[in-house]
Amino acid sequence: MFSRKVARVGNVLVGGDNPVAIQTMYDSQIADCDTDQIIHRMKVLKAMGCDIIRFSYVSSRDRDNFRKICEARVMPVVADIHFDYRMALEAIEAGCSKVRINPGNIGPKWKTEEVVRAAKDNDVAIRIGLNCGSLPRTGEGNSKADVMVDSALEYLSWFEGWNFDNTVVSLKSSDIQTTIDANVKFASQADVPLHLGVTEAGGVIASSIRSTYAFTRLFDKKIGDTMRVSITGSIEDEIHAAVEILRAAGLRKSGVRIVSCPRCGRHTFDSQGFLKQVENRLLTVDKDITVAIMGCQVNGPGEAKNADVAITGIGRKVFLYYQGQLYKDVELENAEESLFELIDRL
Repeated sequence: MFSRKVARVGNVLVGGDNPVAIQTMYDSQIADCDTDQIIHRMKVLKAMGCDIIRFSYVSSRDRDNFRKICEARVMPVVADIHFDYRMALEAIEAGCSKVRINPGNIGPKWKTEEVVRAAKDNDVAIRIGLNCGSLPRTGEGNSKADVMVDSALEYLSWFEGWNFDNTVVSLKSSDIQTTIDANVKFASQADVPLHLGVTEAGGVIASSIRSTYAFTRLFDKKIGDTMRVSITGSIEDEIHAAVEILRAAGLRKSGVRIVSCPRCGRHTFDSQGFLKQVENRLLTVDKDITVAIMGCQVNGPGEAKNADVAITGIGRKVFLYYQGQLYKDVELENAEESLFELIDRL
């Protein structure tokens, strides 16, 4: 959203005045997977807010399934490549929209050039991906942030020499301040779209907090064009966290805003369990609405007044509110479908 240059990743534009694109990385190898199941899951992820998805491409055994996934055209597909430049060439031939490489672990410079020329011929973007854990070299006396930036600038000079500019750069570390410092320094020296991420950030809570801290400070400096929240957990959680971070930063406004209470001793309706049951489904609803899920009748009616749709309950009796007014009560087993029937009316 902030760099002046724009990268083309399939039908998604990254950088310039375009919205910050949300990414995730598929959590299984694809050689022996059911591609129909993968494609279905991709459709759900897209409905939740995912714009780009990355897959590990580890061997030629991945080629057939990877091609099917690309041909489904659910969203732009990125091939994650390490060590063997031939895998990048295969992924490009199979139809990916972007390859992620670290030229430092590809080998001799001519191998990176082969990948760049193939990407240029096929209108495929390249992400130069540098993590603290896989730096090509260490600079004596230099910080890890400096080494990442210097390496990225060197690789960019190669790309420019080969007349290739459809490039995104990522500079990631598990250390928050290193991530911030590297991106700030790089952005002061190059105007290339930046992919933000705090790598190996931990579980849902730790990763969401660390990523929010880093991303919002970079967004405040107008740095960051695409992002991944790296969570030790489900990729659905990654998308949910990314959407909420962008909304908190004022960079994304569409979609369902969920209001839910922490459970207390007054509850007779399991709001936590119900939220877990419906949350991902709610996130696929393409409406700018607020849905409140409350655990008791103390705060439920009050929150309902500020929500488009609200739900609370007493025991197995559940109460639905529509624009602040009691709409109807239903049995607990019918609560989910009744909630979504009401949302459909909006």
